[in-house]
Amino acid sequence: MRLPLRPPVFSGGLHDARTATVVGRLLGLAVLVCFLTGLVSHLLQEPPAWLAGQLPTRPVSGYRFTQGLHVISGTAAVPLLLVKLWTVYPRLFVRPALRGAVHALERLSIAVLVGATLLELFMGLLNTTQWYPWPFDFRSVHYALAWLIVGALLVHLAVKAPEIAAHWRRRPAAGPDAPAGAGEPPVVRADRRSLLIGLGAAVGTVTAVTAGQSVTPLAALDLLAPRHPDAGPQGLPVNRTARAAGITPHALRTWRLAVTGPTGFALTLDQLRALPQHSATLPIACVEGWSKSAHWEGVRIKDLLARAGLPDGARLRVVSMQTHGGYRVTEMERAYTRDDLTLLALRLNGAVLSPDHGYPARVIAPDRPGVLQTKWVTRLEVVPE
Repeated sequence: MRLPLRPPVFSGGLHDARTATVVGRLLGLAVLVCFLTGLVSHLLQEPPAWLAGQLPTRPVSGYRFTQGLHVISGTAAVPLLLVKLWTVYPRLFVRPALRGAVHALERLSIAVLVGATLLELFMGLLNTTQWYPWPFDFRSVHYALAWLIVGALLVHLAVKAPEIAAHWRRRPAAGPDAPAGAGEPPVVRADRRSLLIGLGAAVGTVTAVTAGQSVTPLAALDLLAPRHPDAGPQGLPVNRTARAAGITPHALRTWRLAVTGPTGFALTLDQLRALPQHSATLPIACVEGWSKSAHWEGVRIKDLLARAGLPDGARLRVVSMQTHGGYRVTEMERAYTRDDLTLLALRLNGAVLSPDHGYPARVIAPDRPGVLQTKWVTRLEVVPE
C-alpha cells in the first residue's frame, strides 16, 4: 500500500519574507562590493584599448585595497549566503511548483543565481589557497560567472521588487493596508534579532581571522588565511618559487638583461648595479588576497627606456626567464613605464633579491596586480603602437 507523500511542515518563525529581505540586502551589499572590486582587478590585468594608456598608478596601494576588499567581501558572503538560503529553502516545497510565467521566471532566476553564486564563492576560496582542481582557466570562468550572477540577480530583483519593497522596513504596527508581517509577534522579532546578531558574529569572526593577510592591523589574528604577510624569505610571501618556475643555477650564472629599441643594449648584473639606483616603498598585492609593503631598490624603467632611445611612456613587453607557470610574458602600459616609482628592482628590504623573489631582477610598479610584477626579468621589449 502506497502512502501519500505529504509536504514537510516548517515550524520555525524566521522562514519569512521580512527575514529573507533583511539578510538579502546584507548579502546583496557583499556581492556588489565583491563584483565591483573584482571588475577593478580584471581591468587592471586586461585593460581594454580605451583604458590601456590611462591606468592609474596612484594611490600606490590602490590595488592592495581593492583586491583585499574583494577577498574579504567574498569570504563574508559565505555565511550570509548560507543564512539566506536557510531562510528561503521551505519555498522549494511550495506546490504547485510553477504558477505561471512570472513564477517560472522567478524560479529559473533563483536556480541560476544560487548555483552560480555557490560555484563562484567555492572557486574563489580555492583560489586563495592556489588550489585549482578543475581543468579550465580560473580567471576567465570566475569573471564570466560574476556577470551571470549580476544578470540573474537583476532578474530576481525585478520579479520580487513588490515583495522586497513591502518588507524593506519594519512597520511598527499592523493595519488594514499594512503588509504581511507588519504586526508580527514580539517573539518573532526577538528571534530575528538573535539570528542577525549570530550572523553578524559569524561574519565578523570569519573576517577577523582571514583579513589579516591584507589588513595589517589584523595580522595578529590571521589564523585561517592561507597566507601570513610576514611569512616568506626577506619578510615577504612567495607564490611561485624559483624551483617551481624552472629557474636553474646555469640560467642565473649566464643572465643578461636585454632592452630593445633604437639603441638597444644588454647589461650584466654588475653593469646594471652600476647605473643610478632609486628606491621606493611599494606593496605586493596578489589576486589571492594577501599583500605586504616592502622597500625596493633598483633602476627606474624609464631610465632604461631612455638609454635604449625610447620615448617616455613607451609600452613594454616584459619577458621572464621562467619556463613553468603563467605570466612568463606580461605587458606594461605607458602609465607605469613613465612613473618614477616603477623599478627594475635588484634589492628587497635592504638585501639582494632572493631567488624566490626574482633574483637577479624583477619588476615592481605602483598600484599593479602582483601577477604582473614579473620576476626573473631577462628582456624588455617595446610594443609597437
